[in-house]
Amino acid sequence: MDNVILEKGRKIAYFSMEIGLKKEIPTYSGGLGILAGDTIRASADLGLPLIGVTLLNRRGYFMQKLDSAGRQTEHPQEWSPADFMKLLSAEVTVQIHNRDVKVKAWLYEHRSQTRETVPVLFLDTDVEGNSSEDRQITYSLYGGDRKYRLKQEMILGIGGVRMLKELGHSITKYHMNEGHSSLLALELLRQNGTSLSTVKELCVFTTHTPIESGHDVFSHDLVMELIGNNSDFEILKKYGGEHQLNMTVLGLNLSNYVNGVAKRHRQISEKMFPGYKFNSITNGVHSYTWVCSHFRTLYDKYLPGWANEPELLVRVRSIPDGEIWEAHGNAKKELIDHVNSECGTDMDYDTLTIGFARRITEYKRPTFIFSDLKRLRKVNEAGKIQLIFAGKAHPRDIQGKQFIESIFRYAEELKSEIKIAFLENYDMNLALKMVSGVDVWLNTPKRPFEASGTSGMKAAHNGVVNFSVPDGWWLEGCVEGVTGYAIGPKPEVDKSPEQVEMMELDDLYNKLEYNVIPKYYERRDEWVTIMKNSVEMIAYYFNCHRMMRRYVTEAYL
Repeated sequence: MDNVILEKGRKIAYFSMEIGLKKEIPTYSGGLGILAGDTIRASADLGLPLIGVTLLNRRGYFMQKLDSAGRQTEHPQEWSPADFMKLLSAEVTVQIHNRDVKVKAWLYEHRSQTRETVPVLFLDTDVEGNSSEDRQITYSLYGGDRKYRLKQEMILGIGGVRMLKELGHSITKYHMNEGHSSLLALELLRQNGTSLSTVKELCVFTTHTPIESGHDVFSHDLVMELIGNNSDFEILKKYGGEHQLNMTVLGLNLSNYVNGVAKRHRQISEKMFPGYKFNSITNGVHSYTWVCSHFRTLYDKYLPGWANEPELLVRVRSIPDGEIWEAHGNAKKELIDHVNSECGTDMDYDTLTIGFARRITEYKRPTFIFSDLKRLRKVNEAGKIQLIFAGKAHPRDIQGKQFIESIFRYAEELKSEIKIAFLENYDMNLALKMVSGVDVWLNTPKRPFEASGTSGMKAAHNGVVNFSVPDGWWLEGCVEGVTGYAIGPKPEVDKSPEQVEMMELDDLYNKLEYNVIPKYYERRDEWVTIMKNSVEMIAYYFNCHRMMRRYVTEAYL
C-alpha cells in the first residue's frame, strides 16, 4: 500500500519544477533545483513534516558535450527511476486539451543522518493509456515550446495537488518554489469553493529571479486551448493577468506569504511587481552536502555535531591554521588532478586558482575577467593565476553558447601565460569538487539580476575565499577584506550602468593585483584568517537549517 508515506501525516507540500537530490537523478538544471534538494535535506535533518512534489524528467535536463572549440551539443540524460524510487499504485488525471491525462507518482525517500525521512513525489505521465504526446510531458526539464511548458506546469500544479489528496495527505501549507507550480492554487480554488481567503491561507510563494524571462507568461489563447474550461479560464484571468497569464502574478495573488531570497531581492521584487509586499528569507545551502570530505574530517574532529548543527561552524578558530591549509590543499589537489586528466592543461597545485561555475548566460557575465587582457596579463605578472570554468548554456541560449566558445578562444590566446580550463557537463559532483578545490570563487553577475546565488555559500563552507559583485546574498555576507572581497560599488551608488561596469572592472583587476595575490603568496597567515572568517561568519549563517527554521516560523506556522 502507498500509505507507507503517510505515517507521519505530512503537512507541508513543497512544489518545485526541479529538485536536485543526487547526480544520478538528473532532474535539475541549476540553482533552483539544487536549492530545492537542499531544502529537502535540511527538512529531513530538522524532522519537518514536509513532502516534495516535482516532475520525473525521464531524459533529465541534458548531457553537455563540448568540442575542441567549445561548441556545445546536448544529449538526453537517460536514467532509470526504478533504480532509485518506487512506483506508487495511486493514479490521478488532469484534463489537458479536452482529454484526460493519467498521472502516476514515483516515491523517493531522502533519509537524513538523523534517521528522519522526507518523501519526494516525482510525477510521471509516461503511463499506459496516455497518448504518445501525453506520455512525453514529463520527459525533459525545460524542453519543448510554450505549449509543452504549460502542460508540464499543469501536471505539476494541478496533478500534484490531486496526487497528494489521492494519497490521503491533509496539507496545511502548499509552498510554491517559483511560479512553475502556481496552477496548484487554481486546483485549490476548485476544491475550496473558490474561496480566496481559504486558498491564500494555504499558499506560500517564493520567487527566485529578477530576470524577466524567469517569470513564465502564457498567452490567453494557449491557456484556453489547454485548460478548456471557461470558469477556470475566468479565474486565471482574474488572478493571473487580464491580457496574459503570468504565473508569478498568479502565485502572488493567491498566497498570504510571499518572499524573495535575499534582502536586496525583496527590494527588487517590489519594484518589479508594484503593489505587492514581499518578505525576504535569504537562501542557504545544506552544510553537510556541500562540505568536501577533507573538511568534513576536520570539522568532525574539532566541531563534533556540526553536520546537524551548522551553527557550530562559528567555532572554527579552534582548528589550527596548518590543518585548515592542509585540508584545503588536499581538496585542491583532487580538483587539479581532475582538471588535468579531463583537459590536459598541466595545472599545478601551488598557483592561485580562480573558479567560475554556474549557468552560462548573459547576465552572469562569464567572460568578464577577460574584458581587458592587458590588465589581466599585468595581474598575472604580479603573481601567477590559473582559471577553471564550468557550466551549461540552455539549449536555446545562443549567446550563452557563444560565451563558452569565447572562453575556449581566450584559453588558446593566453595558453603560454595563464592556464585556463573549461570542464564539461557541470553537475552536483563536479560542483563540490570546484567549490572546495579552488582558492578564489569568482562571481560577476550584472546587478541587480542575482536574486541570491548559493555557490559562494558552498565555497565559504570549504574555506574558499569569495570575490563577487555585491548583489544577492553577497551584499549580506561580504565584510570587505574580512570574509572576502567585493567587486565594484554598493548598489546605492548614483552611477550609470556603464560607469558601474567600469568601476567593477577596475576593482576586479586592482584587488586581484594588490590584495588577493600578495596576500595569497606573501602573507599566508592572513589568507588563512580570511578562509576561517568565511567559515565562521558565512557558513554558520548561510545554511539551509537557518533558512528552513525561518520558513517554519514566518511562513508555515
